[in-house]
Amino acid sequence: MSTGPEPISARSARVTAAKRLARRNFRGKERLFLAEGPQAVREAAAHRTAGQPTLVEIFATPDAADRYPDIVADARRAGARVHLAGEEVIAEISTTVTPQGLVGVCRFLDTPFEDVVAARPRLVAVLAHVRDPGNAGTVLRCADAAGADAVVLTDASVDLYNPKAVRASVGSLFHLPVAVGVPVEVAVTRLREAGVRIVAADGAGADDLDTELDRGTMGGPTAWVFGNEAWGLPEETRALADAVVRVPIHGKAESLNLATAAAVCLYASARAQRTRGGCQA
Repeated sequence: MSTGPEPISARSARVTAAKRLARRNFRGKERLFLAEGPQAVREAAAHRTAGQPTLVEIFATPDAADRYPDIVADARRAGARVHLAGEEVIAEISTTVTPQGLVGVCRFLDTPFEDVVAARPRLVAVLAHVRDPGNAGTVLRCADAAGADAVVLTDASVDLYNPKAVRASVGSLFHLPVAVGVPVEVAVTRLREAGVRIVAADGAGADDLDTELDRGTMGGPTAWVFGNEAWGLPEETRALADAVVRVPIHGKAESLNLATAAAVCLYASARAQRTRGGCQA
């Protein structure tokens, strides 16, 4: 019996099922999502969810299978079914304009919020009203790079498994715990009870990030709360925080976009926590 990829046609039920995962209602029903490109599929093959392999199956063009034999081998070792697919099949499944020839089907991997709290996190990114999937995925990537312990998407934020969010995370989705659907009031209350200081990032903040760093207030466990791309955080959400902090603008730029501001804030906390007196690991 051959152990190579199984050829598959565009009319296959597996292709139809994978294609439907571009829609949120099907993702929720099946608890499956798409991961596109070699980086995401590689990370998915190495990840496990509740003891199970996260990667369920992959679709690969002949060229991609030849170019990434290690990914195909890793997928098989993870127990995933590997399908050899023509470019027209990948185009049917993919949500990108220029597919990279590899698409994986993965199990949902979000972490229960109580598990995040129980782990006594030192640095958390809370996406409170983030609606753009590209921004959500990029903030997740920034949090991963800064060494954050978790990301929380509230019930007012975008779907974690939106294909654009998954792509924008560039594999970071598989690196750190992510809790979803948490009411912002619950997220703030439970994190504060766990000894985490709540800092809202907002252009209307009374203090700027430089002032906070000079005061030495950023060295302890911190949860940054980030808001909507266009209108920031509503007053009722800002009121929940221990501090509302703005990123200082030293030049003539009107503002920073969400992902850039999040990167600045998260790295500032990471630096403060790793200096003398901070909450080092």
